[in-house]
Amino acid sequence: MPKSTVTYWNPLAPTHAGQWQPILGLEDMAEALTLSQSEVTGEYTRLTRFLPGADTTPLGGKSHDYPKEVFIVSGRLFDVAFGLWLECGHYASRPPGEVHGPFKTDVGCVVLELSFPNRCVK
Repeated sequence: MPKSTVTYWNPLAPTHAGQWQPILGLEDMAEALTLSQSEVTGEYTRLTRFLPGADTTPLGGKSHDYPKEVFIVSGRLFDVAFGLWLECGHYASRPPGEVHGPFKTDVGCVVLELSFPNRCVK
């Protein structure tokens, strides 16, 4: 079954502010808004919003056993694993197992994520 579909809308508009959900373990630091998902494969596209001052250092870096793509929509985010400030326009296609984070932001950041958990590396 393909991912869900929707006609044009603006998830960043103030009228959709109530649809953002805190991310478990990152409460008061980050929230997410799922744009599309597949109930069958688990693939999803979402926006993750890191709030100004967020710092996930105590949680350390992380990796996934599946590929993931990220695109910085706005703001900036420091990825400690790469020693790099990610700013509007930065893109990455992460292979399974690539360590990223922890993350810090001073001004906040919105990240577009495309995740493919059905493509796990065993």
